[in-house]
Amino acid sequence: MTPTGLYVPLITPFDTRGEIDQEALTRLADQVLADGADGLVALGTTGEPHALSAAEQRTVLDIVGAACRRHHAGFMVGAHTAEELRALAGRPGVTAALCLVPPFLRPGEEAVLTHFVRLAQLSPVPLVAYHVPYRTGQALSAGALRRVADLPQVVGVKHAVGGIDADTIALFADLPPDFAVLGGEDAYLSPLLALGAAGGILASAHLATADYAALVAAWRDGDLARARPLGHRLATLSAALFAEPNPVVVKAVLHAQGRIPSPAPRPPLLPATAEATARALACAEQMAGSRAGGRAA
Repeated sequence: MTPTGLYVPLITPFDTRGEIDQEALTRLADQVLADGADGLVALGTTGEPHALSAAEQRTVLDIVGAACRRHHAGFMVGAHTAEELRALAGRPGVTAALCLVPPFLRPGEEAVLTHFVRLAQLSPVPLVAYHVPYRTGQALSAGALRRVADLPQVVGVKHAVGGIDADTIALFADLPPDFAVLGGEDAYLSPLLALGAAGGILASAHLATADYAALVAAWRDGDLARARPLGHRLATLSAALFAEPNPVVVKAVLHAQGRIPSPAPRPPLLPATAEATARALACAEQMAGSRAGGRAA
């Protein structure tokens, strides 16, 4: 299954004691799917998996997986090692694993390719490579990404290179068949869709989910009159939500809207500042206002 459309990498909501709020996570998963998301990502970076115990990670997977089954939606799981991938074999409904390019070591393109060959051979589910070079330290050329795409079990890439560079243009100029490029740099979603991206994995889409889904659909349908202004408005919202380390501003806005019980992340992250929260909340309210105005018209 080639993943397309809008995927939301869910936060992990905590209660006032710092424990996972399972009811809030269930409501959040159901709401974004009902509002137009095509799938969810569990244990992505936005979900703070580094701060969750193994038992907590299983709880998140159970809740998010159940929501995806209820809504017949895609279910992607952050899994980066052979052990984590093998563990998905007994988990129902997983449609893909989101696998990070090896971070920190900067092993080179050949080593990255070998890494994905090995993971693809043992994974019980298709893989989506997560390419985020400003975090991993490992750049990949368009040619290297095509070689990764040629692996039978690799069905897509989360493209988060910090912008649109020459390799981005070269990749879209000759996309491999049955291979999905999913925008992972929220503010750049609209231009990536214009180039031919199949969708996006967007933390920003916890807010204004229907608008992000509409943006994907507008570019897919060639509705430029709708896509361009909507893309500009959503880029402003995304920039506000990423003004401080993800997902702290997203959590703060969700809390302000009454959708989660606490805005707190777990260490080493700090809660969002009041200033960043206010700016992002104002952007979210403007999006809601423009949506209501459009319906009234």
